[in-house]
Amino acid sequence: MIFPNVRTSFGRVEAGLVLGLLTRGDSAARSREEDRLREQGFDAILDDPRTLNAVLTERGVSAVPAPLVFYLLVRHALLEVGFQDRTVADYLTALLVEFGRRNRAYQVEEGDDEEFRYLVDQLPALRTAQGRRAFLLRAHLGEFALWLSGLFPDWIEGRRQRRGAPGLAYYEEIGATGYRLAADCVDAEKHGLDRVYRTCADNFPRLRSALNRVSDRHLFPAAGDPLDRLLRQVADDFRLRAN
Repeated sequence: MIFPNVRTSFGRVEAGLVLGLLTRGDSAARSREEDRLREQGFDAILDDPRTLNAVLTERGVSAVPAPLVFYLLVRHALLEVGFQDRTVADYLTALLVEFGRRNRAYQVEEGDDEEFRYLVDQLPALRTAQGRRAFLLRAHLGEFALWLSGLFPDWIEGRRQRRGAPGLAYYEEIGATGYRLAADCVDAEKHGLDRVYRTCADNFPRLRSALNRVSDRHLFPAAGDPLDRLLRQVADDFRLRAN
């Protein structure tokens, strides 16, 4: 089970690193940023575009913990597509960090003996699962669909063009359904995840588009066809504005 708990783990160490990157030894600037930190909180500094730019320098990436880097990438990509919810940004960051570990993306929960490499592989299991297992499968369906379509859109579109495999719209539909079903489970309310899941279900295309930007710009900048990526982003921007 993945919780939005990355942002809440940030403390004095992370704040000190960020302020150091922002001010670069300028004592007057450091004093101003420390005043802003006290008055407005760390969230205001994290939302500042200058913070992302400072962290993405060679010095910044090597100095800042990976969860903080991922949070900044996700948060600013979401802001770019007009999505403000910090809890969901935190949840998506936790999802990327968690699914980046070994085969975790293919497991319903860490250490599970059963692995699902494709969305369709989960559907038979969903039909017969009950209780907590049903909840975990539903949540994982949403998470796996968002992870695949968010970080690997070039792979999905390549398979669609070469083999007639499902495109991004299929992942959006299946993922939103998984999140919506998970939100209705007692376990989701018990763990305080029902609102997060419903928000992901209702905004799946927007979240997917934001993660595409993270992937295209920072994770796999040279992997896809530039024209295809541009066309995808234009189509996403038009669709998001229409909604």
